[in-house]
Amino acid sequence: MIALKLSQIGNSVGVVLPKEALIKLGVEKGDTLYLTEAPGGGMQIAPYDPEVARQIELGEEIMDEYRDTFRALAK
Repeated sequence: MIALKLSQIGNSVGVVLPKEALIKLGVEKGDTLYLTEAPGGGMQIAPYDPEVARQIELGEEIMDEYRDTFRALAK
């Protein structure tokens, strides 16, 4: 677990992520992080857009469903 401290940044409040958290998330200055609801009512920070992840999941389902059609078209 990494403890984070909230700091005043202008008129907002921000969180400074320590180097070890940036490395673990695989992000660097300028990247975008997404704060989403986690199961059980908590929150989670991740370096991916959950909407893009949902779209990829749907694409994989379509590819599985129409696998034979895609193979025929690839010939």
